[in-house]
Amino acid sequence: MFFMHRWQPEVHALLRIVLGFLFACHGAQKLLGLPHPPPNGTVELLSFMGFAGALELVGGLMIMVGLFTRPVAFLLSGMMAVAYFMAHQPQGALPITNKGEPAVLYCFAFFFLSAAGGGLYSLDAYLERRKLETGHPSADARLREAS
Repeated sequence: MFFMHRWQPEVHALLRIVLGFLFACHGAQKLLGLPHPPPNGTVELLSFMGFAGALELVGGLMIMVGLFTRPVAFLLSGMMAVAYFMAHQPQGALPITNKGEPAVLYCFAFFFLSAAGGGLYSLDAYLERRKLETGHPSADARLREAS
C-alpha cells in the first residue's frame, strides 16, 4: 500500500481547509475588495454577483471550519456548476478553452466533500463526538459502532 494512505484523514482535512479558505477569498474580494479589489470594483450585496459573493464568503468559511459541511458543500457544488454553464460554457465547449477550469474544479471538490463530509478537525466531527458523549439520540450510528 502507498505510504500516504495513513495520512488520508489529515489530507482530507487539509483539502477542506484550503478549499474553504480559497473560496472565501473569492467572496471577500467580490464583497469587500479584500485582499485586492477586483478590476471592476466590488459588487452590490443585493445583486446576483453579490449573492454569489455572499455564498462564497460565508460558505467558504463554513467549509474551512467544517460546519454543516455536507449540505454547504452540496450547495456550493451546484453554485459552481451554474457558474460554469452561465459564464464559461457559452464561450467554448471545453474548460481549457473557456477559462472554466477553476469553476469545474471547485464544483467537483465541493461535490466530493458533500459525500465525504468534513472529516478530521471539523466542527461537524466535534459536534458528533459531543452527541456521542452525551448519549444524544441523534448521534450517528456509525460513530457509535466505531467507538
